[in-house]
Formats: sequence, C-alpha cells, structure tokens
Amino acid sequence: MSQTNVTSQTKERNAALRPERVACFVTGTDTGVGKTHASATLLHALHHGGYSTTGMKPVASGGEWLDERWQNDDVEQLRAAGSVIAPQEEMCPFLMRMPVSPHLAAAMEGMRIAPEPILDAFHALQGRADAVVVEGVGGFQVPLDVGAARWSTADLAVMLGLPVVMVVGVRLGCLSHAMLTAESIRARGLRLAGWIANRIDPDMLLPDENIVTLIDMLGALGVPLLGQLPWQVAPAIAASQIDLGPLYATIRDMERMGQPSTTEYEN
Repeated sequence: MSQTNVTSQTKERNAALRPERVACFVTGTDTGVGKTHASATLLHALHHGGYSTTGMKPVASGGEWLDERWQNDDVEQLRAAGSVIAPQEEMCPFLMRMPVSPHLAAAMEGMRIAPEPILDAFHALQGRADAVVVEGVGGFQVPLDVGAARWSTADLAVMLGLPVVMVVGVRLGCLSHAMLTAESIRARGLRLAGWIANRIDPDMLLPDENIVTLIDMLGALGVPLLGQLPWQVAPAIAASQIDLGPLYATIRDMERMGQPSTTEYEN
C-alpha cells in the first residue's frame, strides 16, 4: 500500500467541514505504539488546517530534571508540535518522576491523580488555542488510582467527552489489540472518530496486508482510517498523510446531536 499525501480535493472537502474549534482524545492499542508521535502529527495537520494548536498530556510518568524543572519527553514533543506556548502545569497537570504505571508513580510520590485539575487545565488550554489534542497514557484502560477512588484513562476519556482517535502500532498482534481497544472505546459510549496506522516495526512481515485487514475490520464498525505514519518520519512532514475530514465530521455530528466535542463537564 503506497503512501500518498492528502489530495487537494480532500483538503477542499475538509475546509467545508471545518468546525470552529477542535478537541480530541488520542489513545493507543498499547504502550509504545507512538501516541505522542501521532498526537504531534495531528497538531501539525491541524495547524496546517488553520488552527492555533496546543497539546495536552494530562498524566505522564517518567521525568528528568532539566533546565531547573522536571520534564517529560512526551510533553516536550507536544510542546514543540503546538503553535501556542502554554504553561507546563496546564499541558501536564500530573507529571511523576518514575517511568511506571501512573497510579504506582503517584503513590510513590505521595500524590493522587484527581479529575478536577485535569479539567481545569483542559479548559485553560481551550482558552489559549483553537485546537487541543489530548494524549492519554499507555493503553485505553490504564489505572490512574485504585481503592475507593478507582478510575482509569478510560474514565478520563469519558470525563472529557471528546471524540477519540485510536493509534494502532503496526506490529505483530495489532489486529486483536486494535479490535479490542475499538470495542472498549465504543462500549464506553465514546465516539471513535478514526484510527491512525503507525508503522513502528520496520521488520514486521506483511505490514501492508495487516493494514488492509484493519481497514476492513474497523471499517465494518464504521471507523475510518485517518492516515498512515511512515517509519521515522518527523511529525511536521508526516502531517501530510493525515485526513482530518472524519474528525471534523464527527465533531459536527456531535454538535448537531447536542454532544459538544469540547466538554461542558461540571465538577
């Protein structure tokens, strides 16, 4: 399957669909499938579409002390890809130092990951940029807290109420992981706007055939392919592979149904 840039005809169609504001939640079929790379690519594509943009990683595990502050590589990649400069506390309200599951990292640092700071930060970012791309952590159902306050990244996605973009790491096992994740997203009542095929394994056997299979399987669920990201191509360049039309259409449809794509959640 060849890689082709989004055509001028598609761009014209997308311009007609273009909503005033955009926000989406990016999840993955597992950890290490390239959610940050895909999120950064989406930010570039949206900026090319005329939006001011910023990324958000509400929860991040794994920090390094640089330039007199704790930094996380994923957050820094999103910062570099956005067109609007935002404070780190808004882009990442919960940044833990240990590169482990966030509920464990938070417990080790004596903190709890709570919904309210995430919502406040998200709304603050909406005031700064026309388009906000929110990247989850790990897969779709990673625990953020346990015990009586148990909640997960799936609950986070539901709380925000945004259309979801699923990143599929094209590697052995991706077929089952993609279908299970898609079904989990839909079971939560979320709108799955589309999926991105991220070619993360250059040595995978029959990658094109696997992508074709996923197009067929996910297409049967009404989930379109937004684009394929080539191996080791920078987000600013890979942005030409992304078709934003299905995301725009989902946002428009949610607005018509009275389901705003940018949450009006009340604490």
